[in-house]
Amino acid sequence: MLRNRMAQFLLLYLLALAGLLALKYALRLSDYIIPPPGEILQTATAVASRYLENVLDTLSIAILGHAISLVLAFAIGILGSGKSAFGALVKTAAYNIQSYPIVAVAPIIFILLGDGLLSRLIISVLICYFPLLLTVMGVLSEPVEDIEHFYRISGKISRGLQVRIRMFENIGKLTTVTVGSATMAMVGTIVAEFIASNAGIGYSIRIALYQSDMAKIIVALFWIGIATSLYLTTVEWIGGIIQRRMEQ
Repeated sequence: MLRNRMAQFLLLYLLALAGLLALKYALRLSDYIIPPPGEILQTATAVASRYLENVLDTLSIAILGHAISLVLAFAIGILGSGKSAFGALVKTAAYNIQSYPIVAVAPIIFILLGDGLLSRLIISVLICYFPLLLTVMGVLSEPVEDIEHFYRISGKISRGLQVRIRMFENIGKLTTVTVGSATMAMVGTIVAEFIASNAGIGYSIRIALYQSDMAKIIVALFWIGIATSLYLTTVEWIGGIIQRRMEQ
């Protein structure tokens, strides 16, 4: 699984890079705008160890943010999917918080908490949790009539049992969105680092942008793809184990 995903990423990355270089030579753009292959390889060698360290820093924050997002999404989803007034309030609050663009909220977070780990983590969670929340609320709001009817007429139905039934019946959908949200956690962390941080691969991209160094940006994108592919494969593997055990 890991080998296939890495091969797919490398193929897509090389095709994108080839397209960028083809555009350079077709339009006769200067090396200052798009560097030649030799300069990209030289830069990749020069910054390899530093960028590897940076992307691992980013990945660690993304993993933690993803885990927190999962807990929040399921907790808020369970509360918000109910028909009570409290459930409706939880749902409305979750939707309203997400309606604010992250670029508007991020400065407040950085002013209050600085540009360290906690700020990056919060922004990662804010970007990651909402797709998870929508799926969880959709799953828990959709009755599984055949099974729930049996427990209802036997007088054994409860909110907790209802939640377990609906989650079990939709475990494939929940696993898929969990894997997909791992990418959002990575994106959220990189966005936070790019906006106003002093660490991580997003910070390295911001420095490269200030220096107008396209080669460093291209190399940073390579490391981001490697880290994301590795994490997605791990999440898929864990999700597959959980799904098979629940279906036994």
